[in-house]
Amino acid sequence: MTGFWLSRRGFNGLLLSGAAAGLTAPRRAFAGNAADTPLHGLSAFGELAYAPNYTQFAYANPDAPTGGRMVMTVPNWILNQAPDTFDTLNTLVLQGNAPPRMEKLYDSLMVSSLDEPDAIYCALAQTVTMSADANSFTFALRPEARFATGEPVTAEDVVFSYETLKADGHPSLVMALAEVTSITALDAGTVRLVFSGRQTVPAALGAMAGIPILRKGFFDARSFARVTMEEIPGSGRYRVGRYEAGRYIEYERRADYWAADLPFARGLDHLQTLRIEFYRDRQAALQAFKKGDVTCREEFTTKAWATEYDIPAVRDGRIVRKEFPDNRQPRFQCWAFNQRRARFADPRVRRALNLCFDFEWTNANLMFGLRRHANSCFEGSEFVAEGAPSAQERAILEPLAADLPQEVFGPVWVQPVSDGSGFDRALLRDASRLLAAAGWVRKGEHLIDAAGETLRVEYMINDPEQTRVYGKMIGNMRAIGVDADFRLVDAAQYQARQNSFDFDMMLSAFQLSATPTPEGLKLFFGSGTREMQGGYNYPGMASPAVDAIIARVGAAQSRDELVVLMRCLDRILRARLDWVPNIAASSRNVAYWDMFGMLPKKPDYGFPVESLWWYEEEKAKAIGRA
Repeated sequence: MTGFWLSRRGFNGLLLSGAAAGLTAPRRAFAGNAADTPLHGLSAFGELAYAPNYTQFAYANPDAPTGGRMVMTVPNWILNQAPDTFDTLNTLVLQGNAPPRMEKLYDSLMVSSLDEPDAIYCALAQTVTMSADANSFTFALRPEARFATGEPVTAEDVVFSYETLKADGHPSLVMALAEVTSITALDAGTVRLVFSGRQTVPAALGAMAGIPILRKGFFDARSFARVTMEEIPGSGRYRVGRYEAGRYIEYERRADYWAADLPFARGLDHLQTLRIEFYRDRQAALQAFKKGDVTCREEFTTKAWATEYDIPAVRDGRIVRKEFPDNRQPRFQCWAFNQRRARFADPRVRRALNLCFDFEWTNANLMFGLRRHANSCFEGSEFVAEGAPSAQERAILEPLAADLPQEVFGPVWVQPVSDGSGFDRALLRDASRLLAAAGWVRKGEHLIDAAGETLRVEYMINDPEQTRVYGKMIGNMRAIGVDADFRLVDAAQYQARQNSFDFDMMLSAFQLSATPTPEGLKLFFGSGTREMQGGYNYPGMASPAVDAIIARVGAAQSRDELVVLMRCLDRILRARLDWVPNIAASSRNVAYWDMFGMLPKKPDYGFPVESLWWYEEEKAKAIGRA
């Protein structure tokens, strides 16, 4: 599975083709945010939760002790990061595999909060002033801001960072800055960011809260794109400590962090040492946790959660197993069938292959009843469509009817329900009929098309666990004549083949922003990203109607309007099945050695335990872990 950076709210937290003529509504940008006035924060659709004199975020705890260490395997990652190996410390480019949490080295001009879906607050910037047309934003930098090297953060550094990342950064960063037309240093402590006028409000928020600021002087004798195993200094709370490429990395809390008592950082990031361990095998990682080599672990495998934690440390309370509410953000786990290969371009083929997955049998026999069959790319959010389109939805969809499947205008597509046998003959007959209608004819053991090509599906995986969960699906494909099999590849090969779209079928999991942007949505669903290597349009989908809806998302005047547009997008995606929904969970399963403290309630829009939790020495002593 693939992790996605939008799950990290402090860094690219709001970032997720032009619209068809006449589809983009007039934009009243940043309603409720005063123009030509220095502000402490900005919001897309309403008032900020925190006043100018706020002292901390509600989910922070300034009274918690600092120190200690947490050793973890990561549940999510961003940009070019990988959870099972690393060969570079430059997380800001496409090339290589960087260790997760490198983003903790860097501050940005503003930062999003974890308890609001679409608000950002000043960080490196002391104030932000918006022009009346909401196309220009002027930032007064905090004079006390310092890089880890001791040098002040200047306007020149900000300009260098934006220009460099727009030109040579990871594709996600390049897209975030697509509508930035200029970044100018007005003086040593003031920067002006100007947009084209085509930007959306959420995208503008992402471009202000999601771009790491780098020290220009560091690159005087270095090429940005060629920095590999050298730490690129930032102004963030942590620096790189000890590491061994591919095995572990430690991040050390800076005693001289310039913003420790400022409200956006106060009461967060308590751990002295955060150590990330890398395992190529899930079972090896679990065994390391049981031995105490890893002290915090989020468990995604239902079999492991149900059966593999019955050990003395759990029974006597030294290890705590806890289910936390999931974030209130759209998320999906879906298959991508690569439509750049003609055999997957017909939606009937994708529907047929989906019918080979008997979720009811799999959930009952392999997942201990702990999962739901997913219907949507926006599971867990208010963007999931239900029933037939509303009048508001029809008004948006009907002008696009020529490019839409007729099913969009009826009850929204939902997953079939099998008989739970693992080999539902009725569903497999339906799959065979769909394949026949798409031109695939049985010849001997396999299906072939008019050109004599065999319908082959190679399911690319990097975790053997998928062979257990989806083995029966592969068997059902074979039973109806598909030449199907798994292809297990190592982490480096998986990343390379994923980036270059060299696969038939793969499984990906993402968490999106609570306020999606056209820029972010295009990475997954936009026609313009079909061939963008390093993007996330793994199926290679392209639809003018989808592009038009995505363009309108950025013009939403209220959250209610955004919800209607996103539900229209959901209907289209579910009718097309470019991304084929797989399974979903309703909670987050976390196991940890009982040596950490936490507030009773997690924030709604993020769950970075390494920032929210703290080490408690007395607890650690009580379980013999001090």
